Amino acid sequence: MQYFRHTWGAEEEEVSFQDLVDGTGEGKPGYHKIRSSSTELQESINSMFRWYRDAVKCYVYLADISTTDASSDPAFLFKKSRRFTRGWTLQEFVAPASVEFFPKEGVYLGSQKLLEQAIHDATDIPPGALRGGRLSEFSVAGRIKWIQKRSTKRQQDRAYSLLGMFDVYMPLLYGEGEKNAFRRLRGEIGRTSRGEAKRTSEFPGISTFRSPLTSLTRSMAAM
Repeated sequence: MQYFRHTWGAEEEEVSFQDLVDGTGEGKPGYHKIRSSSTELQESINSMFRWYRDAVKCYVYLADISTTDASSDPAFLFKKSRRFTRGWTLQEFVAPASVEFFPKEGVYLGSQKLLEQAIHDATDIPPGALRGGRLSEFSVAGRIKWIQKRSTKRQQDRAYSLLGMFDVYMPLLYGEGEKNAFRRLRGEIGRTSRGEAKRTSEFPGISTFRSPLTSLTRSMAAM
């Protein structure tokens, strides 16, 4: 059984550059995130989807929703939670075989199977994907769209968080920006995806690559 958290904590919990200068960062909850080497970080991000997929069960603690709210309807609560809008949590909805949710009170809210419709309403992820369907059954463009309403603190992470969606691996180049990250992702999808490599000629050229997400989605819509 595994539990992972892939959203940022409160501002005061995260370590700033000034904290490192002052020597006060080690006492913050977010300090463990920056102790990894670049090699460990690359291995972790490229392996993340597989870890979720191989987990017997995942427990999700939603610290930002409460069953004491005026409406305790899961569909209403999920739309208030950051977990449903952050880029890195996307794969947590489609990779694990079993997921159970708990609000901040710690009481059992339900399983992903039980709450499937509420999750679909909050994320637009198709029910078939939430049930563990083969991702290859969903078009490349369709999988790209799953990230459209999600955000990350670092732009290129929007591309990196999709690696598991296409079973591709690539080095992380922080500082390359979102455009270059999606361009490299596009290349890896075309190179490794069965039956799709021959379609790489349909991808837009660099000169027409205006919005990485939009252009990549359009170019793959026919696949």
